[in-house]
Amino acid sequence: MSPIDKAQSWIAMDPDPETQRELKALIDRRDLAALEERFAGPLQFGTAGLRGLLGAGPSRMNRLTVAQATAGFCAWLKREIPDAVSRGLCVGRDARPKSDVFERELIEIATAAGIPVWRFSDLVPTPVLAFAVLELRAAGGVMITASHNPPGYNGYKVYWENGAQIIPPNDQGIADEIERCPSYDRIPRLSIDEARRRELLRDADELRERYVARIAAVVHDAPPSADLRIAYTALHGVAEDTFRRVLSRAGFEDIHSVAEQARPDGRFPTLGFPNPEEPGTMDRVLALAQEIDADLAIANDPDGDRVAVSVRGPQGLESLSGNDIGVLLANDLLERHRGSGQPVVISTLVSSPMLGPVAGSHGARWEQTLTGHKWIQNRALALEAQGYVYLFGYEEALGYAPSTAVRDKDGISSALLLVDIAARLKALNATLLDARDRLCRKHGFFAERQVSVRFEGADAKARMNAIVDRCRDDPPSSIGGQAVVRMLDFERQLQWTPLAVSPLIGRAASNLLVFEMQGGHRAMMRPSGTEPKLKYYLYAAAPARLRGDLAESKKQAGAVLEQMVEDLVSASNDC
Repeated sequence: MSPIDKAQSWIAMDPDPETQRELKALIDRRDLAALEERFAGPLQFGTAGLRGLLGAGPSRMNRLTVAQATAGFCAWLKREIPDAVSRGLCVGRDARPKSDVFERELIEIATAAGIPVWRFSDLVPTPVLAFAVLELRAAGGVMITASHNPPGYNGYKVYWENGAQIIPPNDQGIADEIERCPSYDRIPRLSIDEARRRELLRDADELRERYVARIAAVVHDAPPSADLRIAYTALHGVAEDTFRRVLSRAGFEDIHSVAEQARPDGRFPTLGFPNPEEPGTMDRVLALAQEIDADLAIANDPDGDRVAVSVRGPQGLESLSGNDIGVLLANDLLERHRGSGQPVVISTLVSSPMLGPVAGSHGARWEQTLTGHKWIQNRALALEAQGYVYLFGYEEALGYAPSTAVRDKDGISSALLLVDIAARLKALNATLLDARDRLCRKHGFFAERQVSVRFEGADAKARMNAIVDRCRDDPPSSIGGQAVVRMLDFERQLQWTPLAVSPLIGRAASNLLVFEMQGGHRAMMRPSGTEPKLKYYLYAAAPARLRGDLAESKKQAGAVLEQMVEDLVSASNDC
């Protein structure tokens, strides 16, 4: 079937006049490249469920793809969770274009399937939705969001009854059910009014206040320093109100927001990318922090599940890396842990190795998972079943999960804990920067760099995968002058050394390569699960003999890191 034939077939079943017009315009212009891109294949469940550009066609987020996803998800829920029709489904949405339209599609289809829907009357941060799934003992949940992606994106983030995002076999089971879905006009649905009349549409607003109370309680003691001043931005997202309520309840009131970024606006008018990792995204909150002499500048991403922090130090404001924040939070939670059972902390494979020695110094177990909090939380649940006490999980991309009340990353509770640590440190005339440096002197310093290469076009995914495949077929013997002693190939489930190749046992499959080098250096490469980007994660370890000498550690590790960047990234383009 030609791209034009596919587009005409789609138009015949598309319920949205806007996306119909989009395809008709492409047909009229005979823009075959654009049509091929839209019909390159269906959206797949990735790192964070379904996520893609808004638009027409199976590779875009639109009413038809959301309807099919919902019908498939509901069919799988009823098959796997017999009491799903009594426990219901939680749904939330952010401020992005079409989020309200997609939420309505979900409600009409889920309630027609006999599954009650718990709905928030207004926009809600992702952590609140994840909390609601557990608190209501719902059979599952869906958050309509594309988190920190550019404004042209939206997504469909799916939670299971355990409060965590779905992993195999549920993701494939849902995908199989989607394949069996009837055409759009044959998917049963109830109107919102009829669903409400049958008491299948329920109010979840009370869960906001429960979340605020539960999260504020993670700070058990009164703040030791009431004069901590915070500059804050929600980046046009939905976290502003909840962030303020949580911090106020915990005793922190001196909060100053970037006014022009405080109201939800899915167009993100003052930002290029609403991602706090991107250069320039925090410029306005940093300027505000300078103006008011704030101790901290904090940004939540648009759906509130991630947090970035800059700290006032002797040289002005300095940003903490995602790994800095993760190690600081983990160390604090481990120091304050009281109770029976061995604690466990979890990070992703692409995060800093520093969490290992930090955990070991507290007698805690450290585990690593694939990228994504769905892997962290499902591993945490498995370890809890064995008697371990889960304290904390994180990924370097500013995602932290410091509470079992939310089985996903939570930028609001993480921000509260950082503020609490900073307040206690300020009472001692110290800062988060001092605490970070103290940990580096004790456990060793890792220079780190993340490099992303963006791809465009219908073949973006194929080109990214080809680069990774060429590197796995012919692994480098050294990177940055450091001998590679082992390569882990998570897609082919193999581990390679200069002497042998053997199976990689007990790991889920993923398109990820990990290179381990002499001296404790590490390099990872993987295609992004949410954007057309090839990502490299590089860590250079300072020699153990330099432990305690932070300046020299940074100098030597930094030199190795620069050579690693040059070798790996340039070589990957022709390897």
